[in-house]
Amino acid sequence: MFLAVARHGSLSAAARALSVNHATIARRLHSLEADLDEKLLERRPEGYVLTAAGGYALEAASEMERAADALIRGAGDGAPAGLVRVNAPPALAAAFLTAGLAEIASRHTALDIDLATSLRSVSLERHEADIAIRVGRPEDGDIIARQLGTIGYGYYGTEGACGRWDAKAPVFIGFDEADAHLPEALWLSRHFPRARLAFRASNQHAQAIAARSGVGIALLPHYIGRAEPGLRPCAIGPAPAPRDVYLLTRRRDRHSPAIRLVAEKVLGLFAAARTLFE
Repeated sequence: MFLAVARHGSLSAAARALSVNHATIARRLHSLEADLDEKLLERRPEGYVLTAAGGYALEAASEMERAADALIRGAGDGAPAGLVRVNAPPALAAAFLTAGLAEIASRHTALDIDLATSLRSVSLERHEADIAIRVGRPEDGDIIARQLGTIGYGYYGTEGACGRWDAKAPVFIGFDEADAHLPEALWLSRHFPRARLAFRASNQHAQAIAARSGVGIALLPHYIGRAEPGLRPCAIGPAPAPRDVYLLTRRRDRHSPAIRLVAEKVLGLFAAARTLFE
């Protein structure tokens, strides 16, 4: 239960994840703190955060969780086993990572992979994920950051959409209103202030699918635009500068066979697809 509260940041979220009531979570947590004679979590307006003692307890509890999982699976031979949680941006997960990570899981039958997508930066320190893939230089603390490559951008559309391009009345496919703060959305609004957004979606994988209809032109990462059947590059103006993408792991997890295996496989996936991205 301590692990659930530490990862979710609230008693309510932990209770929902464990299918128990709020009072049970609170009672067990207070009992654990009394047994250890340490304050493990501190309540703040944004939720529960770990104290220094809580950080040590979380690390120990996570190691126990992984060891127990390996024991249940009979992976005492040192083979990678257990659950590895990967967090990545939605478009990158849908258009590139899902197939590769599923293949890794199929080859290692004692290994489970949880691929979660989020536009916010999850916390490795709170064990919300074991591996995080982020666009842009990371600013985390005690982590190992390895650059996976760079993501280049371009304009993509059908043959008809590119041929109908009108600089005076440009028609695009872009992000929905909730995601209008994202860099690519801001780029379009700044460089094409008279643009009409004929279709809006929350991620670029969905935008590429919409672009296949010919409704408009989409500003896409090359790894999506080049792989999407029916789309071709449209030379309509300057594109955003390439952005670096990084793989992040906790330094203390470098000896975990499961996390190390998945991390190395992800590095391999990006290396093999370098020309698709850049």
